[in-house]
Amino acid sequence: MLIPNQNYGNLKESYLFFHIAQKVEAYREKHPDLPLYRLGIGDVSRPLCDVAIQALHAAVDEQAKEKTFHGYTPECGIPEFREAVAGYYARRNVKLDPAEIFVSSGASDELGDILDLFDPVSPALITQPAYPAYVDASIMAGRKVLFLTARPENNFLPLPSDDIEADLVYLCSPSNPTGAVYDREGLQAWVDYANRRGAVILFDAAYEAFVEGNLPHSIFEVPGARTCAIEICSFSKTAGWTGTRLGYTVIPKELEREGMNLNAMWVRNRTTKTNGISYILQKAGAAVLKGEGLRQIHGNIRHYKENARVLMDALDECGIRYWGGKNAPYIWMACPDGMKSWDFFDLLLNEIQVVGTPGEGFGTSGEGFFRLSSFGNPVDTKIAAERIKKLLKQG
Repeated sequence: MLIPNQNYGNLKESYLFFHIAQKVEAYREKHPDLPLYRLGIGDVSRPLCDVAIQALHAAVDEQAKEKTFHGYTPECGIPEFREAVAGYYARRNVKLDPAEIFVSSGASDELGDILDLFDPVSPALITQPAYPAYVDASIMAGRKVLFLTARPENNFLPLPSDDIEADLVYLCSPSNPTGAVYDREGLQAWVDYANRRGAVILFDAAYEAFVEGNLPHSIFEVPGARTCAIEICSFSKTAGWTGTRLGYTVIPKELEREGMNLNAMWVRNRTTKTNGISYILQKAGAAVLKGEGLRQIHGNIRHYKENARVLMDALDECGIRYWGGKNAPYIWMACPDGMKSWDFFDLLLNEIQVVGTPGEGFGTSGEGFFRLSSFGNPVDTKIAAERIKKLLKQG
């Protein structure tokens, strides 16, 4: 008899974006002539930068010639890509051995796959509101999940206490969905907790390129992180590669638990379970992390930051409290007049044709909040901001 993974039966229905799509489709059927202004999905809208396109074409041309053709790539990443990532970190005075950098197809895939390194009996701590995949991937693996609430009282940046008995800790900074960013002192508190307990932090840095000022981009900017943290990164938002798919994971060689080295374990995992990532993508990824490539991808990020500024200005004018926006592509706003998040979703859709994301979909502690994305078209974003401002002022 074929026995399925019974842990899937413990998953709650994943209805957030499906439910949003259903509501939007029903509205479009009733109002086919009205435009929709989409501020909900966390997908990019700018095309790939010129350096990326040129590097992709050059790598494709290499594959057309016998002397430069490449078959299988090293499963953990081609040297050029790993060295480019190490150089990217060196700009922030973080020294990495290229052998500590592992290529991936993106953060979402890696956040699930990395759980192979840990015994399912090890409980995981997730700060909520949170990216739903953290919870679901842990449940699929049969892992006990603990929650730590992020609320306005802690600026959506909760800190650890020694009575929390977790072996894995998910941290996302800048956060999806709240846009909150830990400062060095906050990350230091988590690193110190993990080292005292022997826990491992899974640090999701998918949005690090949006950080400004002296806030940390990487957990490895904090002393002690090399003995307790794994960092998972993505080109999806850094370079706008949501549909192109590329990322990387950093596992320091010092990271050991119970006499086992997690870097060596991940080498074995990748060489067993993958045949690597496309040579073409890795060549282009290496190109955008240097010189002109960096200038171009940060130009796209400035474009999204301008969208965020437009939305923040509208909320400021209405006296609505919010988080994020400056150091993240998401704005996490308090629903007006104590509204529930799905009620506010319906109000925006039906009254002004603006689509956002209800906070309740990111966990029960997200109730009463709402996520707006700055990844859209600038013209649509300005129209949506004006409509939101007019609606909230009327209310």
